Amino acid sequence: MEDFRALDALLQKFVDDGLPGCGCMIARKGEVLYENYFGYSDIENRRPLTADNVFRQASLTKVAEYTLAMKLYEQGLFLMTDPLYEYFPEWRNSTKRITLPDGTEEIVPVEKPITVKNIFNMTCGLPYEAHPGFPSQSRTAQDMRTALDKIGKHYTLREQIKAMAEVPLDFEPGTRWLYGFASELTAGLIEQVTGMRAELALKKLLFEPLGMDSSANYICGDLEERLVKNYFITPGKKLGEPGALYVKHVTEGPGMTGTLDEVPGFQRVITNCRDYTRLMQMLANGGMLDGERFMGRKTIDLMRSNTLTQKMIDEDFTNDYLAGYGYGFGVRTLMDKGKGNHNGSLGAFGWTGGSGTWAEADPSEGVSIVYMHNIQPNLEEYHHLRMRAVAYGCQ
Repeated sequence: MEDFRALDALLQKFVDDGLPGCGCMIARKGEVLYENYFGYSDIENRRPLTADNVFRQASLTKVAEYTLAMKLYEQGLFLMTDPLYEYFPEWRNSTKRITLPDGTEEIVPVEKPITVKNIFNMTCGLPYEAHPGFPSQSRTAQDMRTALDKIGKHYTLREQIKAMAEVPLDFEPGTRWLYGFASELTAGLIEQVTGMRAELALKKLLFEPLGMDSSANYICGDLEERLVKNYFITPGKKLGEPGALYVKHVTEGPGMTGTLDEVPGFQRVITNCRDYTRLMQMLANGGMLDGERFMGRKTIDLMRSNTLTQKMIDEDFTNDYLAGYGYGFGVRTLMDKGKGNHNGSLGAFGWTGGSGTWAEADPSEGVSIVYMHNIQPNLEEYHHLRMRAVAYGCQ
């Protein structure tokens, strides 16, 4: 029998050391092995964190987004080899930035067009646009910011994609890995093949069929009152120090409130541990959930297959946090347990969210782990790697 006392002790220590609150859920082959919540959703009003609270997922949205995209792929709605310009004609004449031997830069046409696979495995050559939180972003990121500013504060995802088509890529598509705008392009592809706004496609084609009733890409129903407060680390303070955290009102920033017509671009998921466990359990168990098939096991195997060359991994996909992983279709995938100091299983896959969420599915054992907190910066390496080691060790 599993013993999760060590995980309870670790998560309680996170809160004792200054984390506002966190939750974790572990399941195996449809059975919940562990679920617990620590700390507060609202420190000032002393509201305990519960299973009903929802969290901002930020980039953990990608697991849901690319799961839906892979389901559409297995329906024959597109091929990985399709040029992106078949769906967005303005991308037919993409250019790239190169550095000449004398150190000067030149903008030249790409040798091959961006393909669907390039936006699924983050090799299209575009980062996220620069913004005040990332002042040292690349020249390409600055160009993307400029292009975005030209279309104003309110724009559709389609308008955003059209504007970005004019920005030179960082490199020839398919030759390097670069995290960023590929996810917006994938959301745009979902819109093109479903005829629905991407956020609504996720709700109708993924969340509702999987019974994820507390999940959406926007505030609706009672999600606002259930949303945990987003705490920020005060400059000059460390987690756990008095006054280290302050509250930023949850309605600030795009996607927190309002209708879909009032927020720009593609909005990220808001959900809780129970809902995301349903998604991760479906992925961990070959596309099956509650005895019903949602998607094909072999499609999931493709989704979690490494698509990067060793050179790409060595140059662009390496740090202590990602050590041992490769990258598949919208998810990291474990390739080397020793390199990553990972006590889980080879082939386990998932991703992370910028506010502190983490999820992984292990198809070899039908296990899923979902962990959530919301702080900025998310301090992912400190919390996630410890949680991962303890969670796998308890099983």
